Amino acid sequence: MVSTIVWGTGNVGRAAIRAVEAHPALELTAVLVHDPGKVGRDAGELAGLGHRLGVTATDDVDAVLAARPRAVVYAASGDIRPDDALADIVRAVRAGAVVVTPSLYALYDQRNAPPEMREPVLAAVAEGGGSLFVSGVDPGWGNDVLPLLISGLGSTVDVIRCQEIFDYSTYDQPDSVRYLVGMGQPMDYEPPMIAPTVPTMVWGGQVRLMARALGVELDEIRETLERRPLDSTVSTTSMGDFAAGTQGAVRFEVQGVVEGEPRIVIEHVTRIHPSCAPDWPAPPDGTGAHRVIIEGRPRIEVTVEASDEGGNRSAGGNATAVGRLVNAVDWLVEAEPGLYDALDVPLRPATGRLGRKRP
Repeated sequence: MVSTIVWGTGNVGRAAIRAVEAHPALELTAVLVHDPGKVGRDAGELAGLGHRLGVTATDDVDAVLAARPRAVVYAASGDIRPDDALADIVRAVRAGAVVVTPSLYALYDQRNAPPEMREPVLAAVAEGGGSLFVSGVDPGWGNDVLPLLISGLGSTVDVIRCQEIFDYSTYDQPDSVRYLVGMGQPMDYEPPMIAPTVPTMVWGGQVRLMARALGVELDEIRETLERRPLDSTVSTTSMGDFAAGTQGAVRFEVQGVVEGEPRIVIEHVTRIHPSCAPDWPAPPDGTGAHRVIIEGRPRIEVTVEASDEGGNRSAGGNATAVGRLVNAVDWLVEAEPGLYDALDVPLRPATGRLGRKRP
């Protein structure tokens, strides 16, 4: 069994605890938290499992890493603390652990990552013998391995489009929804997540990753952005009211341009209510989905709907992205120490888990 810790117990961390507990080759040995109110609580309670796992949360990073865990699922946020997240991850890799995480956007395409991100990781790998694999929660598989797999089913490929389409009223992160993305803010408010160059910083690595796999050279990466106001005030169950005239929907694209044309596109369409921007792409049931469209011959369209935590689509998206990471741990343990990306790490069947009792 691979001794595995989960570092962070937010939306991603909860799913990570469940995924580690369900994996027949992994053993959850510790859970690290930042919130003092979570210290001492059982991991099963924090993950919403409804039963105890016998692993209590701690904030003692030194003690946990001193125990030399073989793997770390780093689920703490890197959105507003990228330097701290990098330092934590480097520390774990230097301790000899295989680390999987969605928290460092710049390392989605690790070969083209900035030296200030890549070099500390490589130094830690050389010193401690650990490894690092970074993939997204947007989700990573929807912007790399899935579109690449589907592209191989056609005879010609003109455009690859990856879409995330969501109703953000189901997303359990009010601060991110209101302030990072700008839902419910005046239309002259500039949301940090969609400010110029930020979408490329977050999703550009996945565009470059797909271009590398397809053997094409990018001219450039472009961004597009559209925003729509709410026509009327709407109320949500988890986040309260969003006033008429404030931002109610956002649509942006990160486009990989090949010979002057957008050929590899990652598109996000998010709303706070289905009534806003009804002419934009919508998920089949109005809640949320990920979609890959291959324009070519034949035209191929695949829509993935995932749900978790009582039917929540946002939680389902997190769970599938976490599954990609956690299910790579045993492969990474057997591989040579190193810095890996989605083109290196295979997407494998759920060996040993068919019919296995859910945690």
